[in-house]
Amino acid sequence: MATLSIKLRGRILTAYDKGDSTRDAIAERFNVSLGMVKKLLQQRRHTGSIEPRHHLAGRKKLIQDKHRDKMRQLLERKPGLTLAELRTALRLKCTLPAIHYVLADMGLTRKDRKSAAAPKKARPAAKRAAFSKSKRKAR
Repeated sequence: MATLSIKLRGRILTAYDKGDSTRDAIAERFNVSLGMVKKLLQQRRHTGSIEPRHHLAGRKKLIQDKHRDKMRQLLERKPGLTLAELRTALRLKCTLPAIHYVLADMGLTRKDRKSAAAPKKARPAAKRAAFSKSKRKAR
């Protein structure tokens, strides 16, 4: 749906302000919906502006600039914080991937480590071969 021009919005409001027509008649006269006339009147009453407000539409960000600043401070103090710990510290109600994407956007990519467990030792090649042969015979 196309946005109404500022001129058309002004003409609609001028016609309403004259008071010689109903909102229904104004909507029909300017070939817009009654809802559009009502929304335009409400917008002018609440904000004083009749400009389009597309930039205010849609879902609002849960992680705002103040959260980003706090994240940076927390990670400077404790670089090993996990995403879950960051979420808890900031009292956010968002997913862990959302925090990950914000950190990546900030250039703070990192890898979570749950513990400093010793790496697994690799089995020698002879044992691997014997194990796979015994497994084939069992089938």
